[in-house]
Amino acid sequence: MNIIARNKKAFFDYEILETLEAGICLLGSEVKALRKARVNLKDSFIKIIRSEAFLFGMHISYLETTNPYYKPNETRDRKLLLHKKQIDKLFGKVGLEGLSIVPLKIYFNQKNKAKVQIALVKGKNLYDKRQSIKKKILDREIAANLKNYNKGLS
Repeated sequence: MNIIARNKKAFFDYEILETLEAGICLLGSEVKALRKARVNLKDSFIKIIRSEAFLFGMHISYLETTNPYYKPNETRDRKLLLHKKQIDKLFGKVGLEGLSIVPLKIYFNQKNKAKVQIALVKGKNLYDKRQSIKKKILDREIAANLKNYNKGLS
């Protein structure tokens, strides 16, 4: 699995409940841009419209080698390829429980197909975000102390 981009903000702002893998409809020049990691997932989200899932707000920059007369819209809505049962399940949870769907990462799988990992998420409260920051700082300090301790033993 060759990871191209991650949505770090989603891990900080949301509590991840369930993840799915989805295919994504792309144009040829967009696939080339993905291979060069010219993508940004920040502030992107997924909506279900007429029993189809669409990814909004994902920015794929076009390359300089792209035909100058053909420059695709960089933030166009992109259709996600999911099974009908998966879409219905997501739609039900979003509608009833007030959850959201966000993309977590984009990658190429073993068959060299572009895939996006999406997640059903619930927003964190401010104190949850503070707890995440504290945990991150403590983990970093522990790693630094272990590193210094191991240097002392050598």
